[in-house]
Amino acid sequence: MKVIIIGGFLGSGKTTTLRNLGKHLIDKGHKIAIIVNEVGEVGVDGETISSSGLVTKELTSGCICCSLKVSMEFTLQTIIEDYEPDVVIIEPTGIAFPLQIKEHIELMDLGEVSFSPVVSIVDASRFGVEWEQIPKFIENQIKESEIVCINKIDLVDRETIASSTQKVLEINPDAIVVEFSAKNADEKFERFMDLLTGESEIHQEREDLNSMEVSGVGTYAGEYSIQAEDIHPDKVTTMLVNLLMDIKDKVKQLNPDFIGHIKFSFKFKEGLIKGSLTSSEGEPVIEILDEFGDGEEHLKFLSAVTKVPKEELVDIVDGSIQETLEKEGVSFEKISSEVHDEPNIITLEL
Repeated sequence: MKVIIIGGFLGSGKTTTLRNLGKHLIDKGHKIAIIVNEVGEVGVDGETISSSGLVTKELTSGCICCSLKVSMEFTLQTIIEDYEPDVVIIEPTGIAFPLQIKEHIELMDLGEVSFSPVVSIVDASRFGVEWEQIPKFIENQIKESEIVCINKIDLVDRETIASSTQKVLEINPDAIVVEFSAKNADEKFERFMDLLTGESEIHQEREDLNSMEVSGVGTYAGEYSIQAEDIHPDKVTTMLVNLLMDIKDKVKQLNPDFIGHIKFSFKFKEGLIKGSLTSSEGEPVIEILDEFGDGEEHLKFLSAVTKVPKEELVDIVDGSIQETLEKEGVSFEKISSEVHDEPNIITLEL
């Protein structure tokens, strides 16, 4: 069984990369399992991935390189016993250290396991701001990686791409640097997927770091049940854009240069729409995903931003959500977040 670990800071494009990689591996005849780790108690990315036709659950309520080591081992053992995949892809939370996850897996009694090169994804459009906000954390993620992906090259000029690549190589001269747009799945992205067929040979001894403490990121996740009868997708799109802009303006008052990831998934009778924002200088990005709107209607969210205390982030996010839903005439009820004792997995079966 081969293990692929794809890390990167919040909002760098890990989920988009994983979705396209998963489809690619299935097309090649692989049977795969995917584990997604969200730092909050309510996951958003699992639902996003499931919109591609993948059955999803999430490993939440912590970081798998810190507080969820036991859950991670149980999850992997369950996957092997129940699904017998030949490839397992792990998407850690954006404030995890990917190499630590690999090292923990190497100590587990899982049978024959090989590793693709450890990957970290960098958002070319935010790399300079990330370096200003959380240099120690970004430096450690890049140093631990064998492949560093400069993502979102479609959003920046060639000079920005070159400077990002140069900075990565200054931090980790041994890294393989790949520049691509995961969203567009371009030729360079194909090259990246080919590189993942190799096996990792890194052996590095060091003291484990608590990635959540090093990152300095405040986080808050949750879910609202909603009743959105006769609401049009265009209205949902506008509502999510306004909601993200409102949160952005309020967070900027506490940290004018924040980076991170604020994301929502709005599931209603017409389907599933995702909205996200990754920095104080960014604009909301909306995705209309291919999923039927059957099942319970809800609004899920995850917010994780630099240098904003959690208690203030909670007030901002809940306040903005409730004000927006009331204004749009959407009935809602806050669902209390619960810590999941049983680890969850994302699986693909052929």
